[in-house]
Amino acid sequence: MLTGRVDFMFGALASAYPHIRSGALVPLAVGTQKRLAVLPNVPTTEEAGYADSHYNVWLGLLAPAKTPPAIIAALHAAVAKAMALPDVQERLKKLGMEPLPLSPAEFDAQIREEIAANQKIIANAGIKKN
Repeated sequence: MLTGRVDFMFGALASAYPHIRSGALVPLAVGTQKRLAVLPNVPTTEEAGYADSHYNVWLGLLAPAKTPPAIIAALHAAVAKAMALPDVQERLKKLGMEPLPLSPAEFDAQIREEIAANQKIIANAGIKKN
């Protein structure tokens, strides 16, 4: 239940979407690079005039760094199989989530790119460690 105390928030769609569907929250923009299928009339932050403002919120499955490749491959296959199930697809859709299946190598590259992008944001903002 929302209490009417938040004037603005930027958060994960999975947690906000049920409230958007109920009418308790009004989406102003999405932080993704393109509009979302579940909110086709809601502009991206860049369309709303905020250049270079996209920031995707994602969920992924991680394993310890020295996990053997065979185990990583087996986990990836099992997750891909589960993600393809119609009931899983429907549940994700109800949460406003759009699955983006990536190979382990693609996921690793995405994480590395995001770390580099966040390091740039931190440097440009002048944020320093204590």
